[in-house]
Amino acid sequence: QVQLVESGGGLVQAGGSLRLSCAASRALNAMGWYRQAPGLQRELVARITSDRSTNYADSVKGRFTISTDSAKNTVYLQMNSLKPEDTAVYYCHARPLFRDYWGQGTQVTVSS
Repeated sequence: QVQLVESGGGLVQAGGSLRLSCAASRALNAMGWYRQAPGLQRELVARITSDRSTNYADSVKGRFTISTDSAKNTVYLQMNSLKPEDTAVYYCHARPLFRDYWGQGTQVTVSS
């Protein structure tokens, strides 16, 4: 079993920044962030592996940065230059041994 606890969402104006955090109950080889806007499918935002290899959705490249603190089993998502279209519920995700685990979700709202 893995527990993922997110924090850091909120309301911000366009062009602003937020940092999301996700604390895992144990060490994991890879973690990621997904988001889901109303009426849309959940989509991958960014992912990081234990060797710090990363990949990003094209829509966030150059604006978002995923990082990890292995000592704290925590992954971060630094979001800069936020746009209204970034508004969504953001979910932390891990898939150890091919089983999906999700955080409770944190709302990010970007006003224009």
